[in-house]
Amino acid sequence: MTTRILPAVGDPDAARSLTTLLSQLPGAEPALPVTDSTSLLDLLARLAAESLDELPEVVLVHERIGPVPALELIREIALRFPAVGVVLVTVDAGPGLYSAAMDSGARGLVGLPLSYEELAQRVQSAAGWSTGVRRHLGHAGELVAGPGGRVVTVSGAKGGVGTTVTAVQLALAARASGRTVALVDLDLQSGDIASYLDVQYRRSIVDLAAIQDISPRVLQDALFAHQTGLGLLLAPAEGERGEDVGDRAVRQILHALRGRHEIVVVDCGTQMTAGNAAAVEAADTTLLVTTPDVVAVRAAKRMVRMWDRLQIRKAEETVVVVNRHTRATEIQPPLIERITGTRVARSTVPAGFKELQPVIDAGRMQDLEARSAVKQALWALAGELGLVRVPEPAALQKTGRFRGDRGSIGLRRGRSR
Repeated sequence: MTTRILPAVGDPDAARSLTTLLSQLPGAEPALPVTDSTSLLDLLARLAAESLDELPEVVLVHERIGPVPALELIREIALRFPAVGVVLVTVDAGPGLYSAAMDSGARGLVGLPLSYEELAQRVQSAAGWSTGVRRHLGHAGELVAGPGGRVVTVSGAKGGVGTTVTAVQLALAARASGRTVALVDLDLQSGDIASYLDVQYRRSIVDLAAIQDISPRVLQDALFAHQTGLGLLLAPAEGERGEDVGDRAVRQILHALRGRHEIVVVDCGTQMTAGNAAAVEAADTTLLVTTPDVVAVRAAKRMVRMWDRLQIRKAEETVVVVNRHTRATEIQPPLIERITGTRVARSTVPAGFKELQPVIDAGRMQDLEARSAVKQALWALAGELGLVRVPEPAALQKTGRFRGDRGSIGLRRGRSR
């Protein structure tokens, strides 16, 4: 039986050494090494989106992989791709690291310098485990890349561009089409989703931060069941408590939410923290909201460049949403696309201060009228992104709802490469 092996090694010399040994293993089919954690996760997501059969049986993670530390990367792979056997390649093969690697989800550990016998044994063991898991779970189609939910992050180029309004309306549109939806406020110090939806709450995302294994019951207790049907995971009332929500906690929380919701919309605000950086990196679709003015567009360009420098998200994987758009402004979507290097959503959102202000002041964003130009544009955006469930053709013709559902721009992370 052929064993497909994917090495993740940032160091060129180590990559050559590892690839040489892997090519000597009987039945091994090593792929070209990937050089960083972002590329590895993207590649696995793309393969899993095609079919479980496309995923490698074994992933070898070198200890100096970046930007995500090796153990955190192993944990992420184990959470999102549970039938892939991960082996850590490291200089320190002591019991402490071995225990930490096993806790993260690794199936073995190989010491450096590499030994053919040890490498063969660990790869064979991980491959056997992977094959057994897939056989136990049944048909390949029943296992997907992590739980089946889709994560969409919404970030703002700067304050006041309409980030939260966008996130809330996208979530409402998805829910109105019949999907199960979680709306997460990851603007940890100044999140306003609770105010926009008039929610009084006790539990917040901070209550999940220290939990290692988030069970469905624990998750359900932390979510606020809103009258619209949305499950709300809200920012802490005391902003300083947001420091307790790190990147590892965010990855675990998003993984748990994926397992119980078809759509997870995350309001990341305008400030970059370790937590919302992890969300942007893990998202299937990342939106960046801007307004068509010089200051906001420059801020959007800075944000995109920062994500690229930190290897969080590439510019071409980011979708810019233009809010308060008018045909009279000099800065039009094609220009924003060229300046930022991103793709700009076809659905632009007009200015709508008069129609928005009453529902914002009342904390009743869900009551924004259907004839509102802002609501129509944002719900069309939800359709463009594929967040709404498309009605049957006959029902669509009868009701005329969800005019934005006619096509999706295919923005699942990994397919855009």
